[in-house]
Amino acid sequence: MAAPAFKTMAGMKDFAKSILIFILLTLSLRVCVSTTDSEADPSGYILYCPCMGRFGNQADHFLGALGFAKGLNRTLVLPPWVEYKPGLTRSIQVPFDTYFKVEPLAKFHRVLTMHEFMDKLAPAIWPPEKRIAFCYVPRYNSEGCNAKEGNPFGPFWDTFGVDFVGSEFYRPLSYDVHYQNMDEQWNEKYPPEEWPVLAFTGAPASFPVQMDNRGLHKYLVWSENIAKKTQDFISSLPRGPFVGIHLRNGIDWERACEHVEHSPNLFAAPQCLGYRNEHGVATLELCLPSENVIVKKLKRVIKSVGAKSIFVASDNNHMTGKLTQALQKMKVSVHRLEVPEPHVDLAVLAKANHFIGNCVSSFSAFAKRARDVMGFPSSFWGFPIEKEKKKRHDRDEL
Repeated sequence: MAAPAFKTMAGMKDFAKSILIFILLTLSLRVCVSTTDSEADPSGYILYCPCMGRFGNQADHFLGALGFAKGLNRTLVLPPWVEYKPGLTRSIQVPFDTYFKVEPLAKFHRVLTMHEFMDKLAPAIWPPEKRIAFCYVPRYNSEGCNAKEGNPFGPFWDTFGVDFVGSEFYRPLSYDVHYQNMDEQWNEKYPPEEWPVLAFTGAPASFPVQMDNRGLHKYLVWSENIAKKTQDFISSLPRGPFVGIHLRNGIDWERACEHVEHSPNLFAAPQCLGYRNEHGVATLELCLPSENVIVKKLKRVIKSVGAKSIFVASDNNHMTGKLTQALQKMKVSVHRLEVPEPHVDLAVLAKANHFIGNCVSSFSAFAKRARDVMGFPSSFWGFPIEKEKKKRHDRDEL
């Protein structure tokens, strides 16, 4: 094909402009198709209710579910976060992208929000008459999964108008797709052509998060709103390094820590004790550190980083008065959010020059993983376990 001839320079410019407009329109169309096209994924989808615990537990489960979806090569439908508000008898569901960006997750695996799935895809590939709930064994002494029994199970699915017409028990399959060809076993038993949607009553993941899935935290990137609030708060702190600490000390936590002697790897404890208790067993001091332990460790860390201030995140007692008094001679100020926002707490803790957390808490575990991604230092109250206590435990074992 011969190149077009132009009688004037203006004609050449008009032609070039036309080509540019054509290219831009083409690119725009491609973007539109990739982001709004409702064509179903032939490999299928995974849905689940994040129905265990509060944000820290749900985040652990989310990483496991993301790894599970990747293993089965199914698109993960991003569930809303389940939250509980004082005075309300039913949970509320907060859209996933309220707190996190979706795009970074897509770099690892195919994802879309629950609202997108229900609005654009569910009517065709998951109509009401084909909605089967998946569970390991029957729940609540019944013959089925009872996927909507209790809070937050019922409110979660009600948010999207979902009712189930049947149950499917996937026993003896497990969520551990990293070993024993478990991904192949799932796909053999539930091929996507016959089972386009696997909807689980709970997260298809273990708690705490498996070691193999911890690294997936790097794909969890805070939304612009959370990031801005975080930066604004940090900018208000005194100039210089700051230490972030997490104090878990509510009454519910005190009661949970009473069982620590019978649970050597309670809750998120593997993050410091190891998944096989390679570094000791959980102690009351590790779970619910005394004020003396907190102040002693905090002073040591402040000296090591030359901190000018500390930031406190807590579910109950921030100890701002006692810490201010204890650190008065060091001329270190104590700060907290004026209006509690747990997600901003976590984002601030992730950016501290040093973080001290509660080894047993999944909330602390979230902050620790975020810091691991960036290579920032962290430590825990009451850890390492004192040698004498470890020796005493070893003797008891014998």
